[in-house]
Amino acid sequence: MSRPLRIEYPGAWYHIMNRGRRGEHIYTDHADYQLFVNLLEEATEQWNIHIAAYCLMPNHYHILIHTPEANISRCMRHINGVYTQRFNRRHQCDGQLFRGRYKSILIDADSYLLQLVRYIHRNPLSAGLTDKFKTYPWSSHKGYVSNAEKWNWLYKDYPLAMLSKKKAERIKRYRRFVSMENDKDLSLVFAEKKWPSLLGTDNFIQRIKEAFYTEKSDDEVPQARELAPEYTHIKYVVCRFYGISEDELIHSRRGVFNEPRNVAIYLARRYRNENLKEIGDQFQINKYSSVSSVVERMKKLMAQDRKLRKRVEQVMSMI
Repeated sequence: MSRPLRIEYPGAWYHIMNRGRRGEHIYTDHADYQLFVNLLEEATEQWNIHIAAYCLMPNHYHILIHTPEANISRCMRHINGVYTQRFNRRHQCDGQLFRGRYKSILIDADSYLLQLVRYIHRNPLSAGLTDKFKTYPWSSHKGYVSNAEKWNWLYKDYPLAMLSKKKAERIKRYRRFVSMENDKDLSLVFAEKKWPSLLGTDNFIQRIKEAFYTEKSDDEVPQARELAPEYTHIKYVVCRFYGISEDELIHSRRGVFNEPRNVAIYLARRYRNENLKEIGDQFQINKYSSVSSVVERMKKLMAQDRKLRKRVEQVMSMI
């Protein structure tokens, strides 16, 4: 089974979700729900994380987490593992409780934090579990409208401060904001079976790609392809470096070594790691075996020709 893409850095925000195995319930009664909430509170101290919102439903949960120490993987492994142990001990059973690895989306908090708080708190309503999400007992919504000390562990002040600079106005504005329907585009994102690994503005996504693509370029992580440069960008950079048009890049002449074309094909394979047919389609190559030949030839030539290798490295530095 391929591993999900996990990008971690200090200060990152994540929307986390996990379901029960085969869609089964992961909470069967009041005590199970409270057990999980207690575990979340424990985790904020043990792992120095901030939980800004959560919602627990019979067969899945949503959590909005901020990680000052870049430790989301270890933290979630702890939460899922410890809850499974406590659940099994309490119900005198054993085995896997969750379907496997949790889903996570790295989010641009400046653009989506408030929308996600609302989405999470309105989730019981969207799922048909209640007519009034405001009275649903197993979400953090009540914590947002309460000043009780029991909610001090909830990282609500940061999202609330985004609604108003005046502390006295924040809860009022939150009530108004959360009473509005979820953003339609955001709802469509979560309706998809496959979630994106990143959610944010174009600038945010580009920053993450530039910072983490090389680190996360991994055959076993299919979502890493989302961070890879697009074919159009690879072609553009190669054309600019060699001072040629895209038409010259795409079309080959029999018996003539077209270095820019071969470099582009080699880099497309290296960066995007897609099958040979897909790469061939981008360069109007009918036989995928020809793509393989170009890639292997480039590897051999670069090993023998220091100047060629340096040129390729220069192109890569521009991508």
